[in-house]
Amino acid sequence: MFNSISGRSVVVTGGSRGIGKGMARVFAKQGAKVLIVSRGEESACQSVEEIRAQGGIAEFLLGDVSKWQDAQKIAQTANELFGGIDVLCANAGIFPQANIADMLPEHWDHVMDTNLKSLFLCVKAVLPYMKNQQKGRIVITSSITGPITGFPGWSHYGASKAGQLGFLRTAAIELAKDNITINAIMPGNIYTEGLQDLGEEYLATMASSIPLNRLGCVEDIGNTALFFAADEAGYITGQTIVVDGGQTLPE
Repeated sequence: MFNSISGRSVVVTGGSRGIGKGMARVFAKQGAKVLIVSRGEESACQSVEEIRAQGGIAEFLLGDVSKWQDAQKIAQTANELFGGIDVLCANAGIFPQANIADMLPEHWDHVMDTNLKSLFLCVKAVLPYMKNQQKGRIVITSSITGPITGFPGWSHYGASKAGQLGFLRTAAIELAKDNITINAIMPGNIYTEGLQDLGEEYLATMASSIPLNRLGCVEDIGNTALFFAADEAGYITGQTIVVDGGQTLPE
């Protein structure tokens, strides 16, 4: 799709499952060298093996992106493995459900640390390497939930995703002088492992509320990340793309 992706060094946080796994697969198919970051060794190893089986280049690293020491290790490892860092896909995130009345302060903090603080830490960690190259691409996986819509039980998740976009806009200004762009994808309902146990009837109901009448697939998000990371999108920064099949359009 984009020739400029071939040979690039790409870090995908939360890359062993769901949207992150799809991103890693899409980049690898385009010839990128991918470092998958995950807290689960088994799923990360499986993701790497699947990419390699299709002729792609991938490695994995265990790490907690909410910890500064781990974020630094991620950047250092990618640089050592691939000779630099061209693209950061800041995708790691969690979405536990808890109504405000039942939510404990530590539940709020855990979601904020994993979804929002980790974005700051990972961006900060890769900056020296991207500045050294005088070029870089950062792609954030945000959500329609928070910035556009709400959903009961996800006040902490929605706040973290809206917070990512607040970070994005100022970061874009600060990073521009070093030819580093930062943009965000806002997915709607995407079919991932987390939906497999909901049943066909429930999934059909979800799909019926979307104008395109289907759930998105992880490749839909991966392809959007690919666009943001390509040279062809080099004049785009501080922007968002909603990828939801029209889900947010009906009144």
